[in-house]
Amino acid sequence: MSDVFLTRRALQDLKRLDPPVKRKILETLREYTSAPLDRARKLTDPRIGTYRYRIGSYRAIFDLVDGDVVVLRVGHRKDIYS
Repeated sequence: MSDVFLTRRALQDLKRLDPPVKRKILETLREYTSAPLDRARKLTDPRIGTYRYRIGSYRAIFDLVDGDVVVLRVGHRKDIYS
């Protein structure tokens, strides 16, 4: 099982979200860490991150560092890639 780390930017992104959405994202991230790449998709543009999780209409952009999930950004799908 991997650990989940949130960057300062990811924490700022989460603070802007409604509490139920924030709770769902955090629960899903914890669930996905048992096998981090099973539900991940590799991003075509590595400038913003290497992988993403789809959590409803939201996306969590992350990298794997020594087997741990490092979440770089969290946001709505229409805004996260710009």
